[in-house]
Amino acid sequence: MTSALSDLARDALDLTEAWCRIPSVRGDDQALDRQAAAISDWLNRQLGAEIVNDRRRDGRPAVIHARLDVGAPHTVILYNMYDVMPADPAGWSVAPFTGGIVDLPEIGACFVARGAENNKGPLAGMLAVLKQMADSGALAVNVEILVDGEEESGSGALRAYLLDPACPVRASIGGLFPSLCEYGGGPPRVYLGFSGIAKGEIRVEGGAWGGPRAAIHSSNAPWIANPASRLIAALALFGRSPTGELDRVTLDAEARSIVTALAASFDLQAELRFRKTDRFALDGDAEALLTHVLTTASATINALATEPVAGDAIIPAAARATFDLRCPPPLDPACYLDAFRETLRADALDGVVLTVADSYPGTRFARDAAGVAALLAAYAATSTPPQIWPWAIGAAPGYTFARHADSFLIGGAGRGGNAHGIDEFMTLEGLERFLTSIAIWLGEMAKAPAPERSP
Repeated sequence: MTSALSDLARDALDLTEAWCRIPSVRGDDQALDRQAAAISDWLNRQLGAEIVNDRRRDGRPAVIHARLDVGAPHTVILYNMYDVMPADPAGWSVAPFTGGIVDLPEIGACFVARGAENNKGPLAGMLAVLKQMADSGALAVNVEILVDGEEESGSGALRAYLLDPACPVRASIGGLFPSLCEYGGGPPRVYLGFSGIAKGEIRVEGGAWGGPRAAIHSSNAPWIANPASRLIAALALFGRSPTGELDRVTLDAEARSIVTALAASFDLQAELRFRKTDRFALDGDAEALLTHVLTTASATINALATEPVAGDAIIPAAARATFDLRCPPPLDPACYLDAFRETLRADALDGVVLTVADSYPGTRFARDAAGVAALLAAYAATSTPPQIWPWAIGAAPGYTFARHADSFLIGGAGRGGNAHGIDEFMTLEGLERFLTSIAIWLGEMAKAPAPERSP
């Protein structure tokens, strides 16, 4: 099945396969370090890049920062990731941390492995394109390469690196996170920004406020407070049912124009199929639904549990809920967490403890920012006309890149799927187009006019 691949695609596939064999999941420091070392060694030996940083700091996986300076007037940032989600081999067509070529029904020839799509395939492809262009003399932009080992858990080390006043990343006209962006087999998407996010836990334990310090018989319910009931009361104050809505923003003229254009061809039924859902939580046409999802800050309850987890006829000793809170730019999720704490105090809900694991704001770039036109040109040559979104409803730490680049986009032709799931895949046909799209983006960025910068 691989005989028809170009030499470049074969090189990218070989590198993908080698790196997917390293189970670089969160908590496996040995595997993460092995993966980081393999990438750093390749960047140095195969690409000839200068390694600016590849060491762990504060016990966290290394942020790999490499530089390819060709003496060009423009510099761009290419970002990617080397951590992956865990994978149980049950149900996979091939062992997830071995990988292999599989002919998936209704999709075709694919490379299947954990990391094939998210994101070792695109990482290897991005680097293979850089090497080919550098070796042939076709690379006409300098490249700051950043590879993250904590993307699946919030990119804390990367954010600290990029926000450090002494960060050595050079000022760039644009940044790109190369990915397989033909989601669900449909048109690719261009996001001009990202939502902010906060993650954490809301917990109630028995104690001085009332509630037992150990599980007790439920016959005591008339006179002993229940931590699970108090948790439910707290959650009722944390976003409106059924979507957890907290607040909304108003689209400005540019965003409104982008949404109107997006809605004209947006397939609501295809979106529902992609999201494995029968219907939306509200009624409306495409423009109304897109406006709502893009402008709404929501708190999502991810999991609920009591301690003990399983009980019958008891009042539990504790109850907890994990959550994430997502906000469109310019809203900051930290503000809503502060407001929730104040509400808990005002309602005298003692015993409810809010713990925040991570929080960062969203960001947005202009429709005419450097990098956008280059990505549209890449799609025009390799894929289908993209959907342009004013920002993603998903979160990414784009705000940290905004200190160093005039844009930060996720992009690339090609199809992958089942990220975080069974039989994660990257189509071989899509790999060829992905490689071409990244090469076109780099070539177009070299032709970009010089940006106007503040003195």
